[in-house]
Amino acid sequence: MEISRIAVIGAGTMGNGIAQVTATCGYTVTMIDVVPEALERGRANIWGSVARLFSKGRLTAEQKAAAEAISTDTNLQAAASADLVIEAVVEKMSVKQQVYTELDRLTRPDAILATNTSSISITEIGACTRRPDKVVGMHFMNPVPLMQLVEIIRGLDTSDETTMAVTELSVKLGKTPVEAQDYPGFISNRILCPMINEAVYALMEGVGTREAIDTVMKLGMNHPMGPLTLADLIGLDIVLNVMQVLHHGLGDDKYRPCPLLRKMVAAGHLGRKSGRGFYEYGGQL
Repeated sequence: MEISRIAVIGAGTMGNGIAQVTATCGYTVTMIDVVPEALERGRANIWGSVARLFSKGRLTAEQKAAAEAISTDTNLQAAASADLVIEAVVEKMSVKQQVYTELDRLTRPDAILATNTSSISITEIGACTRRPDKVVGMHFMNPVPLMQLVEIIRGLDTSDETTMAVTELSVKLGKTPVEAQDYPGFISNRILCPMINEAVYALMEGVGTREAIDTVMKLGMNHPMGPLTLADLIGLDIVLNVMQVLHHGLGDDKYRPCPLLRKMVAAGHLGRKSGRGFYEYGGQL
């Protein structure tokens, strides 16, 4: 299947990043969000990002113009003509179920429905549709314009053709696709989030300060940033959600979310996006 028109559902951090990358690679892109203010913020983020990349010589003038020309809409109907829909809405199955039921009704039967979920079962999402063979996971990394990996996740009924189509697309986007099976956390978060969770336990138990824990992992393990700093970047609510999925889906107490992580999320200390997490971020609310 040839893919030329892409609809991105959700204008948040991941959604606008995916829209930007697909547009600069020559695809006709529509970014959809039910909240007009979210679309405005998403468009502003895209314009700022492409301006920075253009100034550094990493985008051509044509690519910059293509990103700035991304169309926006508040109605899912705008996805009707898409060859591929990439969903990047909130990580709640009830919300995704509603979105996919509508997309299944509105889009062409041969359109591929991909989800950027970091933890929810692709098989379960596919079961919301009449085309589970065309439902697949495309888990981009944050920030999308800079990170090379795309985790391709097959649900139980995802076809070889669908998997091949999104794998080829990922390569055209300049990404490196890696295939994973549909188990809780897939590959990336099955490994990453338990490490972050253990770092939070170490902080809670007084094994080291936040700075000590992050410095050990940066200088001793050659990680680009420490796990607590990374948690703030990802969002503590997202880390907690993934740990809950792992704990529930795998039934092993080694995935039990740290009580400190739960407490911080309950307090609204979510990291960079709230202005406070394990560290403080001045000027961000």
